[in-house]
Amino acid sequence: MKKLKLFSLAWPIFVETALFMLLGFIDVFVLSQYDDLAASSVNTANQSVSIVTIVFTVISGASAVLISQYLGAENNEAASRISALAITLNFSLGIVISAVLLIFNRRILSFIGAEGTILEFSSQYLSIVGGFIFLQAVLSAMTVIIRNHGMTQISMYVTVGMNIINTVLDIIFVLGLFGIPKMGVAGVAIATAFSRVVGTFVLAAVLFTKVESFSIFRLLNPFPIKDIVNIIKIGVPSALETFLYNISQLAITSIVLNCLSETELITKTYVQNITMFFYIFALSIGQASQIITGHLVGAEKYDEAYTRNIKSYRQALSITVIVCIIGILLRSRLIGIFTDNSEVIALGSDIIIINIILELGRTTNLVIIACLRGAGDVYFPTICAIFSMWVISVAGSYVFAVMLGLGIYGLWIALAADECFRGILMVWRWKSGKWRNKSIAAVK
Repeated sequence: MKKLKLFSLAWPIFVETALFMLLGFIDVFVLSQYDDLAASSVNTANQSVSIVTIVFTVISGASAVLISQYLGAENNEAASRISALAITLNFSLGIVISAVLLIFNRRILSFIGAEGTILEFSSQYLSIVGGFIFLQAVLSAMTVIIRNHGMTQISMYVTVGMNIINTVLDIIFVLGLFGIPKMGVAGVAIATAFSRVVGTFVLAAVLFTKVESFSIFRLLNPFPIKDIVNIIKIGVPSALETFLYNISQLAITSIVLNCLSETELITKTYVQNITMFFYIFALSIGQASQIITGHLVGAEKYDEAYTRNIKSYRQALSITVIVCIIGILLRSRLIGIFTDNSEVIALGSDIIIINIILELGRTTNLVIIACLRGAGDVYFPTICAIFSMWVISVAGSYVFAVMLGLGIYGLWIALAADECFRGILMVWRWKSGKWRNKSIAAVK
């Protein structure tokens, strides 16, 4: 088995993740120059997208585990079969979800509390981006396949191209350059959708010329029911955790929309768009560690998987602390990128200081849960999430933010408590070694 190195896998994932996040960051930034509520509406709409696309997480997440374990066990045909299945399922379900978002976007947004100007802006964005969300589904499946073959740089280059296209079109459409009328939120949505169209076709061309052949779809005849069962077995618990997280964030967004001030809503939007860059290091290390864990567990090298991932976690934690300290030192300037509203800048600066506690817990979860998933241990993190996200995060947000009157400060206290509580449980689980008997693939 080819020895995979953490940072050779992680740095392209880091760049790709940073650039992917930058897609949303640029959307919010450009719109902040147009209208603060327009910028907040994109954040609200994307909360809805995260919920309805959870089905892609079921398929892509489970496929990542199965492909890496089969490759570690040197069962290449099984890995190719899973790849074909992932693309087929994601595309089919993506079409259905696109239709739902296109037809019911206003009802979905109204349900979570969006109204007035925010509802109008959010609906414009969601009808366009949501209508093309099937492209994101296919991109997700293809990225998983390429990454788990150790070729993490390829999808990174595609994401670079998508960012360039998105940024250029954002500026042209929103600001109305070259004689094009100012399109506002609709312009941002069109730019995002078009960049995904280009990215999908380019990544597909690369996948079927350098990684797999188009003939892998023949492996789906007869249809692999057993693989579907394994995808459900691994994917549903993992996706349920992500689903619960997104639902909890949606509930928290609803609390903000209904109970907190407009200034706090705007502050939350800008702070989240800044702090997402604080944890991409941990996210990329976690995803690289999941690939490595899958290969090692597939080859039954459990001790090596244990020691390598403990080291990876410590490295991720160190990087997160450094980045958070830099963020705290530059906090006012970072908020000032989006707005010159002194109240938002002051409030956001305070939240960035509090956020360091949240990031320590989030880093732990991103890395350790990824390792557990790579080993096939998916139920424990989900069970912990059911309790922590709803009792500590959502209920805590309402208690601290609304009942105790702490506003957005109470919101961040509850979010940090949730991440830290689950983080402690995840470290205990990894050290217990109970993940060692969860592998699906077997060495030939």
